[in-house]
Amino acid sequence: MTAALPPTDSSNPGFTTRVRSAVAWRWGSQLLAQIITWTSTLMVVRLLEPGDYGLFAMTQVVIVALNFLNGHSFATSLIQADTVDERRIGQVFAMLLMLNGALATGQLLMAPIAADYYNQPEVASMLRVQALIFLTTPFIAMPTALLSRRLEFRSQGLANMVGAITAALTALGLAWFDYGVWALVYAPIVGFASRAMMLTYAARLLVWPVFDMRGAGDLIGFGGALTICQLFWIIQSQSDIFIAGRHFDLHDLGLYSEALFLTLIVTGRFLPPINEVAYPAYAEVHKAGRSIAPYFVTTLRTVLLVTAPVYIGLALTADEAVYTLFGPKWTEMAPIVAGLSLAMPLMALQIVCSPATNAMGRPSAYLTTNGFGAVVFPVLFLIAVNAGPMGLVHAWWVGAPALLLVTLAMTLPKVGVRWSQLLVALGPCLLATLAMALMVLWIRPALPDWPPPVTLIVIGALGAATYAGVLLIIARPALREIRAFILHRDLEPA
Repeated sequence: MTAALPPTDSSNPGFTTRVRSAVAWRWGSQLLAQIITWTSTLMVVRLLEPGDYGLFAMTQVVIVALNFLNGHSFATSLIQADTVDERRIGQVFAMLLMLNGALATGQLLMAPIAADYYNQPEVASMLRVQALIFLTTPFIAMPTALLSRRLEFRSQGLANMVGAITAALTALGLAWFDYGVWALVYAPIVGFASRAMMLTYAARLLVWPVFDMRGAGDLIGFGGALTICQLFWIIQSQSDIFIAGRHFDLHDLGLYSEALFLTLIVTGRFLPPINEVAYPAYAEVHKAGRSIAPYFVTTLRTVLLVTAPVYIGLALTADEAVYTLFGPKWTEMAPIVAGLSLAMPLMALQIVCSPATNAMGRPSAYLTTNGFGAVVFPVLFLIAVNAGPMGLVHAWWVGAPALLLVTLAMTLPKVGVRWSQLLVALGPCLLATLAMALMVLWIRPALPDWPPPVTLIVIGALGAATYAGVLLIIARPALREIRAFILHRDLEPA
């Protein structure tokens, strides 16, 4: 272990190359890992029942609720710090070990309470086994932070793919041999364990934990603020399942939770890796005394260029997509998927805002916006839950735009971006998405009565062609920028 990890210089010509490599490895590996996970999930979902996913969703509420204390935020503080030495690494490692040991113990104690709350005895047994996940966390969070600080994402990408493969094989094997919901329980444990071993080896994490916390006040303060933010995010993101678990039967809960799984694929799987790269990259730019505003606008525009057509397209083809991906027994899920998809582009923009202010050492914006979401979303879900799954969908329609507006109002002044500047940058992809939607709505009634997979392919191709064509007409600079980045040319942010 080196004595110090020096900060890097974002003005160096190699900065763009390192960012490009980081994005390629982190996002590309995530794509491959998700393809593996999706393939496994779509095979497993045909072997299990909606009720199995309802049970699993109940346990996830407890795990995610505890997970905000797993110490990831303290490890993340190493990325933003100006200098990091072996003592500081040891202090953070000690925090991770203590916190996650306590969380595992806490989950064991909470297991019967959760089972009583849901009136599902099997939930207790599942939670006791799932406590093992916390024991892998220190050996994932610490090496991930050290590698991310140096914008080294190749090892992380390989570890993610190995974790996805082992989890997928475990889930498929157990589902095939009729283990039911336990296929969903054991698969992530195996995946996390294999990922932890690979990351620990890649980061050469050969340091003893240091339980003496003197001199770690700045890390604790910054990491503590992010931990509170994470608590607010968990309240916001898990309150629907927590509330619905007492009101829905297992069938309806399974339909809603799997609709969330499908619609959160982009926002929940592909945007966090982008944030993981953006955070250290923004931090380098800020430490060099340069404005992160142009990079921030470019990030939001690129995210919307991808998420808007994907989600609006999914909303327009939900019937065909659900039938094709999940099979006929899941067709009741289609209206839920369509409704949730309309809210997700707004959530995508909201999610990618936090790395900018966090990298500037100003997590107050992140804290405020997550606090707002932690109040608004549970209230909306409580009001809407009696209307069933579609009631929760309507709650998303109110909560998502409100949260985005508050987030932008808090973030734009700190980053130095005007509302008009952002609207000009996002306008072309909004117009192209509108054109795509109108084309699909116009052409759908004229299509023959084809099987759902064929209809999905035809509509998808026509929609994609319309979207791309409109962008080529009205957004050539944005497309040239993305093309230049991919082709290893100098990065010129908006």
